[in-house]
Amino acid sequence: MYQVQFKRLEGNEDIAIPRKMSEWAAGFDLQAAVGEPIVLAPGERKLIPTGFAMAMPGELEAQIRPRSGLAYKHGITCLNSPGTIDADYRGEVKVLLINLGQEPFTITRGERIAQMVFQLVPEVTIVEAAELQDTARGTGGFGHTGV
Repeated sequence: MYQVQFKRLEGNEDIAIPRKMSEWAAGFDLQAAVGEPIVLAPGERKLIPTGFAMAMPGELEAQIRPRSGLAYKHGITCLNSPGTIDADYRGEVKVLLINLGQEPFTITRGERIAQMVFQLVPEVTIVEAAELQDTARGTGGFGHTGV
């Protein structure tokens, strides 16, 4: 088991630290720590604060992902999905939201706006090669299977 430390930032004592909303949930819900309601117009994007910073072991990364209910009901999603938080980042966690819906959407303080999923980061060594081993797929990409 890995331990991740969360630090509430000053003035955000009313914002819950990330938590799972069910026993088997993969993601920890993040709340908006906005000072006043923020309206996202259709097509508009904004960086939304969460009111906390964190420290996690170097073997982990945190991925910020959309909440399915906001995406389905309102077209609200994370623009760089999944967003990556590296283990050495100590600043406030923020969520880049965009409104892909057709109506303005208001984000209020304490609203659940995204989810955070932790993933293991393998140690990888990059090796330059003059040639690569061939495969049946070869260089086929972007629709090469006809689907």
